Amino acid sequence: MVKIIEVNAIGDQCPIPVVKAKKALDQAASGDVVKVEVDNEFAVQNLTKMAKNQEYGCTSEKVADKHFVVTIQGRDGGAAAGNAGALERPDMPVCYPDSRNDTVVIIDSATMGTGNDELGKVLMKGFIYAVSQLDQLPSKVIFYNGGVTLTTEGSDSIEDLKSMEAQGVEILSCGTCLNYYGLSDKLLVGEVTNMYNIAEAMNGCGKIIKP
Repeated sequence: MVKIIEVNAIGDQCPIPVVKAKKALDQAASGDVVKVEVDNEFAVQNLTKMAKNQEYGCTSEKVADKHFVVTIQGRDGGAAAGNAGALERPDMPVCYPDSRNDTVVIIDSATMGTGNDELGKVLMKGFIYAVSQLDQLPSKVIFYNGGVTLTTEGSDSIEDLKSMEAQGVEILSCGTCLNYYGLSDKLLVGEVTNMYNIAEAMNGCGKIIKP
């Protein structure tokens, strides 16, 4: 019997609707249907793209103003899923290269991008949350300059960073930067590091991600 899994993502900012949908799909049996409620067209587009990339069947419907339902059907669930084949099927073992120890995330500001700082703060919070939900976490997340404000008192990202730390990710904040901003005694997650160790980590990693 096909099971319908309902996900309420109304009011959630990017990338939370996609993360919620992926978690529901991971728990779904073959052929189950995941229905995600969202309140904006960007979320609809993101969910549709995710479903397409994962080779799921997907439809969307606008049921009211600022109310959309995205229906995602798992593989082997009938015509909507099509002949997706065996790629990444949850009931089959898949081998991925372990890139966990190869990736370092560098954050040097409390905002992401240029233009509007308030928007930049929202984007950075979303970015850190998205990183914390990746299937393969980075080995280190390094903060320097204004980025250290994200690991100290008043940051909205502490819980996401603590979640990564609990899974073995090193959270490192530049000591010189903490001292400059008067935050040396306000660190809430991770450890203090220095510029030599930052340079060493960047030089030795296989990939650097910088928002």
